[in-house]
Amino acid sequence: YSNHIHADDLARIVVAALQRGKPCRVYHATDDDEMKMGDYFDVVADAYQLPRPPRLSRAEAQSQVSPMMWSFMNESRRMRNQRLKRELRVRLIYPGVADFLAETQA
Repeated sequence: YSNHIHADDLARIVVAALQRGKPCRVYHATDDDEMKMGDYFDVVADAYQLPRPPRLSRAEAQSQVSPMMWSFMNESRRMRNQRLKRELRVRLIYPGVADFLAETQA
């Protein structure tokens, strides 16, 4: 999975956490998308009318990407933001990657 957050949304989350966050509480600063990494690359390619990158098996990816990228891919986690929206009352400006990309295309 690939988790994203726009810088403007992140700044708003930090302020809300400082003002309304509960002590010793973890808030996942991520958008509403539960997107796998390959799907993310497809959405970006489609938005800019680029060819979609090839899908690779885990073994192929490990042998073809940089160690840093492999570490990122290997440690992917699905994160949910319900707690930050419920407790911090944050409404995201960009709830998903496609929302931001659509705005950049306008």
